Amino acid sequence: MSTNIETNQPTPVVFIHGLWVHSDSWKQWEDLYSEAGYAPVSPGWPGDSDSVTLTRGNPEPVAERGIAEITQHYADIIAKLPVKPIVIGHSFGGLIAQKLLSDGNAAAAIAIDPGQIKGVKAIALAQVRTGLPVLKKSSNKKAAVSLTKKQFRYSFGNALTQNESDALFEKWTIPGPGLVLFEGTSANKDDNSPAAVDTQKSDRGPLLFIAGGKDHTTPQKIVVGAHALYKDSSATTDLKVFPDRGHSLVFDQGWREIADSTLAWLKGQNL
Repeated sequence: MSTNIETNQPTPVVFIHGLWVHSDSWKQWEDLYSEAGYAPVSPGWPGDSDSVTLTRGNPEPVAERGIAEITQHYADIIAKLPVKPIVIGHSFGGLIAQKLLSDGNAAAAIAIDPGQIKGVKAIALAQVRTGLPVLKKSSNKKAAVSLTKKQFRYSFGNALTQNESDALFEKWTIPGPGLVLFEGTSANKDDNSPAAVDTQKSDRGPLLFIAGGKDHTTPQKIVVGAHALYKDSSATTDLKVFPDRGHSLVFDQGWREIADSTLAWLKGQNL
């Protein structure tokens, strides 16, 4: 069991989903982390409904939610916990996890195929193709945007069979705020970008980056570039690459390999 020495209770873990995927996709991780002695929760983004079906049926509350608002939403949830949690985020959730750690709201963070933070200069054609359906229409900045099955296959399920990709699309996808994608894309041109993270801090908890080598949405070189921005911090900042995995790695049939690696890393950090 992972017990917090301040409370003598299980260490809280907050899972943060990414764009276009419902928080229910973390259910298997929650079960595994509970069995390992943690106290996991997986709150949705502001505007998300309690289920995939309800969110699809009422997408309007999702629209116009930006990175700063989503980060504050999770900071408010964390403030109600007895101690600072471990935060684990996927995709844009991985960007938010870094911000929460940097801001002092988390004891440690794991960023899995995280959204691109300000300062990463690399550009990947696959990443451009992933974002283009949203970014080509400026009106999407204020809209709740959904992926098509074909777009999901390219962005998330390219390392899977067509059947598994289609099944995951039907099971987990929801509309997401186009605004976060516009904010992420313009980060390096915006002096006040909400995608900025203080990567120089040394008085923070440990951070692990996980990259999928076949990821189209956050290609490996983007994750490696983000990891490199932390080079001047003396705090633990690790990187693990899974060469054959795509962006669906946290909720496809191979999720357990990723989850087990995070538990092993946390054990190595005495967390």
